[in-house]
Amino acid sequence: MPITSSAKKAHRSSLKKRIFNLRRKVKAAETVKSFKKLVALGDKKAALAMMSSVQKALDKAVKGKTLNKNMASRKKSRLSKLLKKL
Repeated sequence: MPITSSAKKAHRSSLKKRIFNLRRKVKAAETVKSFKKLVALGDKKAALAMMSSVQKALDKAVKGKTLNKNMASRKKSRLSKLLKKL
């Protein structure tokens, strides 16, 4: 456990950041999952419309340093490749 007051404050802020980061990470994962469901169903029109929201969620996670830039780029590339196969 933290002993000094600055360590206690840092611990409190890290807990708040953890919640914020988890929320953003889950949001990105959920959008990717729903996109993959649309692709599996073969609904190209809906998947095409959903692609922008997937990219937006991943980019926001990168902007907040929740996800790594290269990982998000790789995910977007692979998802667009899936969309092109439809």
